[in-house]
Amino acid sequence: MSETSSVRRPYRFGGWRLRAVVIAITTIAVLVIYASNQLLTQRFTESTRNRSEVRLTFYVASLMAELQRNSIVPQLLSRDPELIEALESGDYSLSTARLLSFVDEIGAASLMLLDVDGRTVAATDRNRLGENHKKEPYFINTIRTNQSTFTTSPLEGGGFGFTYARKIASAGDTLGVIAVQVDIPKLERNWAGVSDAVFVEDSEGTIIMSTEPTWRGLNEEEAIALRPVPTAIERAWRATQGWGGLPVDAYLAGEAVLRRDVRVPFQGWRMVSYTAYSSVRDRVNTILALEIMGFAVLLAFVFWISSRSSASRVALFQRESAELRQLNQRLQREIAERKRAEKNLEVAEQTIAQSSKLAALGEMSAAVSHELNQPLAAMKTYLAGARLLLTRKRSDEALSSFQRIDDLIERMGAITRQLKSYARKGSEAFEPVDTRDAVSTALSMMEPQLKSRHVQITRTLPDQPAMILGDRLRLEQVIINLLRNALDATSAVDDPEVEVLVAVGDTVTLTVRDNGAGIENLDELFEPFYTTKEPGDGVGLGLAISSGIVNDLGGRLTARNGTKGGAVFEVKLPVLTSEIAVAE
Repeated sequence: MSETSSVRRPYRFGGWRLRAVVIAITTIAVLVIYASNQLLTQRFTESTRNRSEVRLTFYVASLMAELQRNSIVPQLLSRDPELIEALESGDYSLSTARLLSFVDEIGAASLMLLDVDGRTVAATDRNRLGENHKKEPYFINTIRTNQSTFTTSPLEGGGFGFTYARKIASAGDTLGVIAVQVDIPKLERNWAGVSDAVFVEDSEGTIIMSTEPTWRGLNEEEAIALRPVPTAIERAWRATQGWGGLPVDAYLAGEAVLRRDVRVPFQGWRMVSYTAYSSVRDRVNTILALEIMGFAVLLAFVFWISSRSSASRVALFQRESAELRQLNQRLQREIAERKRAEKNLEVAEQTIAQSSKLAALGEMSAAVSHELNQPLAAMKTYLAGARLLLTRKRSDEALSSFQRIDDLIERMGAITRQLKSYARKGSEAFEPVDTRDAVSTALSMMEPQLKSRHVQITRTLPDQPAMILGDRLRLEQVIINLLRNALDATSAVDDPEVEVLVAVGDTVTLTVRDNGAGIENLDELFEPFYTTKEPGDGVGLGLAISSGIVNDLGGRLTARNGTKGGAVFEVKLPVLTSEIAVAE
């Protein structure tokens, strides 16, 4: 054997072997990419559907919240004493200012006060003063019923107006109508998006709300046929041209657009949305690009084996680049999701704030009625006594009763001013107050009821002043509420007894004890609107308001059952020391 033939040639990976491996890898890559395209398209399409349904559900919830929030406004304003007095007297000089004071807090588009002839006598939009709405559907429907009505009516400039209205009556006579226009267009602005079209149709199929202004007043078929350019839905059609592989129900006029509708639980309304699949193709292409890159790396590895060169470093660089791109894309998606979540949270917080304002308005109306009951009851008693004294020709004593009535009227005015500023929990009006004087005044206020009930009152007051820093009027309100609760608790007792004790130590302690049946539920005692009284006897705000007043004064109101029966209420307030008095 020759020397040349005995030398073994090194193994070379090339030629037809290399071509076969490349063809095999390419074939596998085509199959994997095709299968991935079908699977990922289906998966991301379903994800887009789910997001569209969630978004539509949120839109319905925001629409219902806006309608429900405005539905209670006519009921509250129809009982406003100033508006009723204006309709009765025909003096509307302060009515527009009264409506303007409500419109910002309520969040409505506008408020109108109509007299019994349908004429606008007060409105937040002064341009509408003097208009006649006698033939408007919401005026006609409201006059015929004692309930709040909701009316959808077309506007002259296009679109629709949404109005809640309620009749204002006094002593069985119809005085006028209060109308509240719901600010629906702000919801349409929130719905508007780059690739979405949303509209609401009524029970007859007419579009009454839409992110496309030209669709309002049409039905869905007419709106789709109209297709103004450019519109959000048109941009969606353009962005998804040339698609394939989507379900049949995802196409509209030959374009890849998803239609979803949901029932709105209000007067047979339905909400419909069109959502484009514009983001699905991008997400699928991103993953396909990563797969192609992976197969490219594999081919590079094959060429590295065949060439025995520096292909290993190139392949490593390509893999690191792919990981960085994937990480960057994932970070961008997370940032976009966080921004969407923050936007949704901001909208939810605004809705809750508006609902809280309306709830506070209702609680304040009930509080005014609660706090004025006691002076009114005392006035009724004094009036009856004055009438009897006048009948018996005892005019001097009757004048004393009238003086007390005048004092009660002053007190009612002070209470209403106090309740008007009740939301302000500052201490700018605080001054030194002797708790003994507040107790004496409260007992004097309760004197008519105490005499009619024959209740034994035990009053124990210290010789020295029991000074605190606070508001005397609000402290007297607390004492009157506690005394009234004690009288109610002893209504079924044969020998009712109420003890009032004031003690001074580290704190000023005011104790009101009765010999009634005691307290059944201590946990919910200070909750607003919790009461054990019969309907009509109380609204459950006395102790809640008293607890709030005591907290504002820097103290604490507690309750417990006495060891010998009955209920014991204690008010602990900080003592006004000389250092605090000098600082004040």
